[in-house]
Amino acid sequence: MLPVSKRFRSPAALRRALAVVSGSLTLVLGAVQTQAQARGDLLIAPTRVVLAGGGSTEVILNNIGTAPATYRISLELRRMSPDGELDDVADADAAATEKAAIEMVRYAPRRILLPPNQPQSIRISARPAPELADGEYRVHMLFRAVPDEGAPIDDDKAVTTQTAQGVTIKLQPIYGITIPVIVRKGQLQATATMTNPHLETIQNRPTLMLDLHRSGTRSVFGELLVRPAGGGDPLVQSRGIAVYPEVQSRKVEVPLSAEQAAALKGRRVRIEYRELPENGGALIASLDSAIG
Repeated sequence: MLPVSKRFRSPAALRRALAVVSGSLTLVLGAVQTQAQARGDLLIAPTRVVLAGGGSTEVILNNIGTAPATYRISLELRRMSPDGELDDVADADAAATEKAAIEMVRYAPRRILLPPNQPQSIRISARPAPELADGEYRVHMLFRAVPDEGAPIDDDKAVTTQTAQGVTIKLQPIYGITIPVIVRKGQLQATATMTNPHLETIQNRPTLMLDLHRSGTRSVFGELLVRPAGGGDPLVQSRGIAVYPEVQSRKVEVPLSAEQAAALKGRRVRIEYRELPENGGALIASLDSAIG
């Protein structure tokens, strides 16, 4: 199941929140995915937008399903925490840089009906004010499916629960995608380092853990590659790892297969943090270490 929004981090949490509801009720549960493909049959490219000094660009949406689908597009503020999670930011809690970001980004259209296999572009633009301080400004663009009001709930996908009063509640997931939209003003630089690589078991799955540190005036973004110390093909690869300016370091968790964990445990490896190949593949940081 895709991760649910920060307001309800799991179906169980939402069930608890609804336990006091009385009477018959059917609700819609919102969920967000940060990958390029969602269960709602929506593909987006690119999955990250960077506007240097402002300007404009396009994001292409494609409905790979077999039926028309409607999507609502909106902007949200999210703030990275030291554990790497992106927490929702309420308007009242937004910092000055976050308010500036959401005010400068423009986009259209805001709601689209996508027939199957007919791509459509979303225009995105930003014009930083001359008096705005140099720095990196970020919003997150949410593409969320709009359910057909006349369509019945899919029992195979719905989450069903009962309250203490015997009320049956069905929660129909609504899936979507979020992508960061980053506006950079001025000559910004950043470097990164890594420390403390080790193995842990998280939710009964072996996981490679490490701390990723950032310094400078902008975010870093790339992929993690773990190779044998003497070189060779990666034993582990994880793409799309970012450290945003609001944090100087974050924890990185890379789920492993049992075979990958066995190959890493007690072994000396070279860990590389690189830009994505489509962005040039430059080395951002590296670390030679044994994995405990």
